Amino acid sequence: MSQRAALIAVIVAFLVGIIGSLAVRPPSGNTAPAQSTDSTRAAQRISWRVPIAFATNLPVIGDAIVYVADTLSAASNGAVNLQVFEPGEIVPPFSITDAVRDGKVEAGYTWLGYDQGKVAAAPLLGAVPFGMEPWEFSAWWFDAGGRELGEALYAKQNIHILYCGITGPETAGWFREPLESLDDVQGLKIRFAGLGGKVIEQAGASVTMLPGGEIFQALEKGAIDATEYSLPIVDQRLGFNRVAGFNYYPGWHQPSTSFHLAVNLQVWNQLNPADQGLLEAVCTASVTRNLSRSEALQGAVIAGFPDVGVSAETLPDDVLRKLEEISGQVMAQEAARDEDFRLIHESQQAFRNDYAKWKSRAYLPRDF
Repeated sequence: MSQRAALIAVIVAFLVGIIGSLAVRPPSGNTAPAQSTDSTRAAQRISWRVPIAFATNLPVIGDAIVYVADTLSAASNGAVNLQVFEPGEIVPPFSITDAVRDGKVEAGYTWLGYDQGKVAAAPLLGAVPFGMEPWEFSAWWFDAGGRELGEALYAKQNIHILYCGITGPETAGWFREPLESLDDVQGLKIRFAGLGGKVIEQAGASVTMLPGGEIFQALEKGAIDATEYSLPIVDQRLGFNRVAGFNYYPGWHQPSTSFHLAVNLQVWNQLNPADQGLLEAVCTASVTRNLSRSEALQGAVIAGFPDVGVSAETLPDDVLRKLEEISGQVMAQEAARDEDFRLIHESQQAFRNDYAKWKSRAYLPRDF
């Protein structure tokens, strides 16, 4: 190549370089390269598989964990990622704390009443017949020693629990025939959970436990005669109204229902304090949101009962009094069998007795 040709080639290369640099330079004149949205996200520091006990398409009880996962991701700029798995997808719905305890998954979202056969005191953290209403449970948990007792109970299971949701009362159940007395539950095949299941069993019913996704089929095929499960909006979504036309109130067996995020204890202890605080803060926010949705969504469902052939009924006072009496017997029996149950039950009762001095005076009567 001649010197002239070489010179021309160098000049052309130089001009191409200038044009290329102008083409990629941001209009603002900032010489830093533009970054994609993905690259601005924080490096992921928590990535957990989280099996759940309730399908995410169920209002209130199922969508709460979606709120928790989305809020954690947004607050951490993507650094905290909870991968939510539907019931049975990787862990059966009644085995979530087992999987967390054994380190098969990092965390799970569930109702601790399902642990009744493994941790005798667990139902006290989920729901108690004729027990505390939602704000009472929160007050006990946050300000009267409940959190400490709950955490100590589950530390024995290699689990750290976070109070992460609560709803108001469930319905007292769905029945094919009216209930006029406790004689009507004698031999009745009913799906029932937790301590309420022990009570209705002692009242004469034949109790079985089923996850939410299996209840409708059992009702439809006659494997069970009746069921309790959740809130009206949840129960109707599952189709109970199509096979059982009598929906009873009040929810004596679960005046409130609390939910927890269960985290493997080693996994929890390895988190830095800031991430522990973030998880606690988001779960506490979820408690408030969960209760708000629980209260907001039921009235319209009950108002629509006549259109779907459902009759909303109230249990007779004498039935409720008898169930309350049996509940007291069940609680005494469980406390005598298990020391943790006794300690937590006594703590709850002491708080309720103290709180009653305020509750009985501060609020208007419900029939005012």
